[in-house]
Amino acid sequence: MPDVVVIGAGVVGAACAYYAARAGLDVVVVDRGPVAGGTTGAGEGNVLVSDKEPGPELDLALLSNGLWRELAELDGFEFEAKGGLVVAETGEVLEALTGLAGKQGVEHTVVPSGGLGDYEPHLAGGFAGGVFYPQDAQVQPMLAAATLIRRGADRFGRGTLMLRTGVTVAGFLRDGDRIGGVTTDHGDILAGAVVNAAGTWGGEVAAMAGVHVPVLPRRGFILVTEPFDEPLIRHKVYTAAYVTNVASDSEGLETSAVVEGTPSGPVLIGASRERVGFDRTVSVPVLERLARQAVELFPALADRRAIRAYCGFRPYCPDHLPVIGEDPRAPGLHHACGHEGAGIGLAPATGHLIAQTLAGHRPDLDLTPFRPDRFEERR
Repeated sequence: MPDVVVIGAGVVGAACAYYAARAGLDVVVVDRGPVAGGTTGAGEGNVLVSDKEPGPELDLALLSNGLWRELAELDGFEFEAKGGLVVAETGEVLEALTGLAGKQGVEHTVVPSGGLGDYEPHLAGGFAGGVFYPQDAQVQPMLAAATLIRRGADRFGRGTLMLRTGVTVAGFLRDGDRIGGVTTDHGDILAGAVVNAAGTWGGEVAAMAGVHVPVLPRRGFILVTEPFDEPLIRHKVYTAAYVTNVASDSEGLETSAVVEGTPSGPVLIGASRERVGFDRTVSVPVLERLARQAVELFPALADRRAIRAYCGFRPYCPDHLPVIGEDPRAPGLHHACGHEGAGIGLAPATGHLIAQTLAGHRPDLDLTPFRPDRFEERR
């Protein structure tokens, strides 16, 4: 009987398992698919502070940023501390960006129009300026999830980690009102606690326990170019519209240019957002818009071919905050889901905080803003 069952082998579930095992707990991770087979495998690997409004999510992002840098010292992570450059089309937008950076209280440098070329020599002209965030980074998400699980399987004190893929959770076991494990298509697993790290499907898992957690899918596409022999783009580069889109509640299509290189040579181009359920239909108009916006940032991309495109589903919550912590409506059930497009960046902090609560310790951050039952009063 393990101490903890983690539902979901994406990067958030992997981080929860890693830190729980590190805290000395015996952990079993279950997933109906492979490691990183859902949203994690369709992500760019953003580790950002630049797109966060001041408040609890930024606090979570700063904690996670530090933890990612600690993890990056271990073998098995493809982590790039590249920094992020947010560019503004007009002086008014630059003023707004500068104001946001001041409120965030994080490391940043305001870059005048004439200085943008020092950061990105191939950037198009005509931008009013930008803000550079040295703490922004990128991690290869599938490799990160796999490495967290592999390293979590190494012993930390008495803690162990076991991975079981191809196992579908069908319900929960109860000891009175308390969650005491899960039922699966491969048998029951008794446990002292269960962590719902099912990402976009976190709401469905919560419903099995009879609790409401409004996680909805928000589709996004990524274009991948053929490799460049020499790096074209030094940092993560995006327009100010990306910050607005991240905070938007719109169900309709929104796109904003986000462009970055990779160690292997291809350039990743995003980002789109739309709530269309779990529809995986490739939208050529969306891909055309992403390509056009990327070329407006980096004209040299016009001469390169896109070799593939893929989509994923961000786990969207109505208030744009993840759900983290034990559910008072179902004691023994802990949630770690609803991170929308920030799950990869926020995974280590989420796992660290969940592990602290599982071990009976006071978490390093106040989890009240992320409490699972906060949506009840809005129903």
